[in-house]
Amino acid sequence: MAARGRSRLELAQAFAGAAGRYWLGVFPQVGHELRHWQRRAQQIPDPALRRAALSTLRCERGNLEGAAAFAVLAPRSMRARVVRAAVAFQATYDYVDSLAEQPCDDPAANGEQLHLALLSAVQPRTAHPDYYRCNPASQDNGYIRQLIDTCRGALAALPSYAIVAEGVLRAVRRMSCYQALHHSSARGPLALWAAGVTPLGSGLHWWETGAGTASSLGVFALFAAAGRPLLAPAEAHALEAAYFPWIGTLHVLLDSLIDRSGDIESGQHSLVGHYRSVEEGAARLSEIAGRAVQATEQLSQSVQHAMILAAMTSFYLSSPEASTPPVELVTARVLETMGTLSTPTMLVLRTRRTAARLGDAAGRARSAGRTRNSSIGLSTCRRAGARR
Repeated sequence: MAARGRSRLELAQAFAGAAGRYWLGVFPQVGHELRHWQRRAQQIPDPALRRAALSTLRCERGNLEGAAAFAVLAPRSMRARVVRAAVAFQATYDYVDSLAEQPCDDPAANGEQLHLALLSAVQPRTAHPDYYRCNPASQDNGYIRQLIDTCRGALAALPSYAIVAEGVLRAVRRMSCYQALHHSSARGPLALWAAGVTPLGSGLHWWETGAGTASSLGVFALFAAAGRPLLAPAEAHALEAAYFPWIGTLHVLLDSLIDRSGDIESGQHSLVGHYRSVEEGAARLSEIAGRAVQATEQLSQSVQHAMILAAMTSFYLSSPEASTPPVELVTARVLETMGTLSTPTMLVLRTRRTAARLGDAAGRARSAGRTRNSSIGLSTCRRAGARR
């Protein structure tokens, strides 16, 4: 289905071009940005905030890489700005979401206040509110404001940001509303709100729409489009419609699918847990994947957006969790729907994960060796001292 209207040669050329731009140009800058924010996070005086900032930068690196991947759609001269904006925005999202999950007196109010950071990040001329007003800790040495101001500065330098600004703001407002309601213990308000923003005729369940509102992919697609001079408003609207709900819904449902066992263990809300059976979940995610692929066909950079969709899907479905029962049934159905579109991205990501596992194993072996050698050295020193 995914390859309909697109030849294998066209897909191969698009993949090769996007991969070259990403690995040679975008990926190194992601590393540079990440190192900068890690150094900055280490300067946070409050230990709880410092741990949250450093942990999200380390554990959510895949999110940062995925956000920056959209820069391959921008003109070369604008890619660095798109990467900077995307990494700063996603780092802000991961950070405030992590804080919102921590215990506090009023989780809903705290989540809502923290997620104002996302709205500030995409509105260059607005004043900073007190993001930590409802949070137990607040001494971050200006960390969150620097993230936001970095995103703002990069966006303001993009030639067509004014064209996409309203669409970006709509997407971020949906994300902020979802997160504030998601972190509340009651599910009724979230279900009611999500049902109210479900596009007419989409046939989506409320939790599927909720997934679409939580996704940041549409924001990054609009960031990249803003790097193109003379962007037509119609193109910005088409991007917004493609990413919300279809691509965004698939994105967050796959994330929920891979995290389901962890969510159950920790008592977190699981979006895919609303399906009555594994079979129903597999059928729904397969259908949503098909609609997401169709949505890319309406865009001016159709093949490039399709490859990003395939890379996002493969990021989740190449994980070890995707091959475990009962997740493997959903994995098989979604990959069947994606067809040849996901073949190269699955190959690359599976290879990368295998290399990472081998590297981790080698690192553990070296660490064990160093520990043994240190123990031997320490023992020798003690014996020498005893002889004196």
